[in-house]
Amino acid sequence: MDVRSKAIKIAREAGFLLKENLSGPRTIEFKGSVDIVTEMDRKAEELIVNSIRRDFPDHGILTEESIEVVSDSPYRWIIDPLDGTTNYAHGFPIFCVSVAFEEKDDVTFGVVYDPTRDELFTAEKNKGAFLNGQRIKVSSVPKLDKSLLATGFPYDVRTSSENNIDNFSRFAIKAQAIRRAGSAALDLSYAACGRFDGFWEMKLKPWDVAAAALMVREAGGTISGFKNEPFTIYSGNVLASNSLIHNEMLSVLNRKQ
Repeated sequence: MDVRSKAIKIAREAGFLLKENLSGPRTIEFKGSVDIVTEMDRKAEELIVNSIRRDFPDHGILTEESIEVVSDSPYRWIIDPLDGTTNYAHGFPIFCVSVAFEEKDDVTFGVVYDPTRDELFTAEKNKGAFLNGQRIKVSSVPKLDKSLLATGFPYDVRTSSENNIDNFSRFAIKAQAIRRAGSAALDLSYAACGRFDGFWEMKLKPWDVAAAALMVREAGGTISGFKNEPFTIYSGNVLASNSLIHNEMLSVLNRKQ
């Protein structure tokens, strides 16, 4: 099985597992004051990792909940088995599985699967982005004041002064509206298919963005850091847009308007 078929297969299998257990009792551990992990994060991750190691035993694997599998291979999988854990723990059906495949430090294929809507977002470098097999593109909204934005808040929101609340307040009076759904991978995928016009968030991890950032780029969008520095999966502070409103969003983030 090629890596693209494998990525889709394991994302669907993990998504099915999560959906089937959404209404069940939860075992919740706290990694921080608001940062949690459930038993289903671990079960979905175990399913994905075991499947990859069985078919591609020499590949590296970076996941949210386990120690990284380091390899001499140029290939690495970057996995978020359950993006939207807090939503999932409360039975709020906004969550997804994110699987990215990296070749020589470059993400070349990504999958974001939303099992509650059976929506499969895929992107391949230089070959476009797709939703359930249909090509997608970013929105054509030209101005920030007509835009629907998405964001989230970091897990240290209670203890750090860099918590995005100031940015949220500024965008709230500049944009048409803002949504905070609780899954960065889905937010970015929605930006890729035009449901959102822009997205920003702080302190994200590689597994939050690796697959979905490729969606945005392949759908014709722009993704960068908050100061317009080149994006990497380690950027932390991430700004994505339909390209048309990118400069306006940068101005808000940098207190220029």
